[in-house]
Amino acid sequence: MKNTFLAADFGGGSGRVLAGYIEDGSLRLEEIHRFGNRQIRIGKHLYWDFPALFEDMKAGIRKAAQRPDLCIRSVGIDTWGVDFGFVDAAGCLLGLPVCYRDERTAGLCAEYVANNDVAAHYAKAGVQMMDINSIYQLIAMKREGSPILDVAKHLLFMPDLFSFYLTGNANCEYSIASTSELLDAKQRDWNYELIESLGLRKDMFPPVVMPGTIRGNILPEVADELGLSHDVKVVAVGSHDTQSASFVTPDGCAFLSSGTWSLLGVTLDEPILSEEARQSGCSNEGGVGGKINFLQNITGLWILQRLMAQWKERGENVAYDVILPAAEAAEIGSVIDVDDTDFANPRDMEQAIVQYCKEKGMREPQNIGETVRVVLQSLAARYAKGIKHFDALLPQPISKINIIGGGSQNKLLNRLTSEATGLPVIAGPVEATGIGNILVQAIALGEINRKEDVKY
Repeated sequence: MKNTFLAADFGGGSGRVLAGYIEDGSLRLEEIHRFGNRQIRIGKHLYWDFPALFEDMKAGIRKAAQRPDLCIRSVGIDTWGVDFGFVDAAGCLLGLPVCYRDERTAGLCAEYVANNDVAAHYAKAGVQMMDINSIYQLIAMKREGSPILDVAKHLLFMPDLFSFYLTGNANCEYSIASTSELLDAKQRDWNYELIESLGLRKDMFPPVVMPGTIRGNILPEVADELGLSHDVKVVAVGSHDTQSASFVTPDGCAFLSSGTWSLLGVTLDEPILSEEARQSGCSNEGGVGGKINFLQNITGLWILQRLMAQWKERGENVAYDVILPAAEAAEIGSVIDVDDTDFANPRDMEQAIVQYCKEKGMREPQNIGETVRVVLQSLAARYAKGIKHFDALLPQPISKINIIGGGSQNKLLNRLTSEATGLPVIAGPVEATGIGNILVQAIALGEINRKEDVKY
């Protein structure tokens, strides 16, 4: 039997359970189970269907446990950042987690900036200030008078919430906690002074644990339900999916995690908390090994994904082997600001792009090929802008970029990125998040000593 590590990887649109094992010095990956993820609007808010996601994760683990050739040793969980749920003293879930795209935080970041010493705030938190961040979600809950804040025993970020219901232990993994804007970037722990200044209970925030920490064994009743041995562990990995993905990037190389969001950054030993870093929109997010991933959050393939969904609804062929050649052949120089709020969640993404170009005096795309070309070259231009910001803040300029994740398969975007930045681009691995997740588990359980011990 193969010593096997399971990665439960949750994205905004789908999730999957991957099995990883080391064979002949190489890490082998198998997709065991894939499932959908969706946001659900109920009343005033947009929620994640956590119970369904938890059940889907269990279904994937159960499938792996039924494989006679796999010896399951541990599970690691990674998700998107900033979102969270609550449990009470009895361990009961207090409502569904609200999605970061919910309108409740609109304008709260700007309001906070207007009423606080932003330079001093960034010098502690070190995180790009955005409406979606956990801090503003909690401010919105305070203003709504949410009773959850009074009765909650623990606030748990999405991967921590999954882990809690597997192990019964409440803790918050470092990398996911660092997306909240509530962590002290230097101390790698909660900024309790800030938490209390917001009128929040500091006892609601569980201990911060580092990637590689064993969170505990899977609860006996859950193990029995899934057909697992009682000694299967849950390991805290780089629980923010970006941090699992960036762990596979070679040393000395910038990473560009390309998916719904684009995360462009470099791995450092200590945070950069200067005013210049703040004004450049840079975040100091926690990484594996207590490292700092100094990065920018950039709207990524979300725009293209929304366009493709629209086109599919009206009966267009939106296969990549159709739309990318059309974009390659298109001749249009228009460039949009992909981070503009016009593209955050419009009802009609195609019309939003046309209207933006019209207002800025640029040529408006007339067909699918031209629209895709505008989106991809706009992303490349934004990446180039980010590289310039980093070069001004780092001791040495960036010399190459490793594009990882699903977006690394987009050869046109890779080429446009190389042309826009003037840097060589290394593409892949596509499964960077799953690989990083499993490598941390393998190290934690002593299967390997370091990531360089295996090929992937």
